Amino acid sequence: MAPFEKSMEMTPFKQRKCLETRKDEVCSIRSKFPNKLPVIVERYVREKTLPLLNKTKFLVPLELTLGQFLCLLRYKIDLEASQALFLLVAERCMSCMSASMGEVYSQHSDLDGFLYLTYASQEMFGAPEAGSPPNRES
Repeated sequence: MAPFEKSMEMTPFKQRKCLETRKDEVCSIRSKFPNKLPVIVERYVREKTLPLLNKTKFLVPLELTLGQFLCLLRYKIDLEASQALFLLVAERCMSCMSASMGEVYSQHSDLDGFLYLTYASQEMFGAPEAGSPPNRES
């Protein structure tokens, strides 16, 4: 992959396209596929162990659960069973894995109409970076 392409992948979706373009895209998607939801999945910015996905846009059935979608992502990323994968919804919260994507979308979709999910390993929850000593109080 060319360096320019890799840097484009690292740029968040919202920064690659203006709000109006994203809204138009969602409108087009929803009119063509009324039973599917437009979802953007991006890797956490500070994530170092999980690979990048080969695409960021997904069309997801309304009735699919967040847990089923997580399994799909694990398969696409090609994770081993021992590797952790967490999803943040709308860059700020975790949702119940048994919730349908339709429920998650209705509660957390962005102004542009996309549902934004961020994936990461557990380091995003405050674990020390590899190589740094743990903070212990005596």
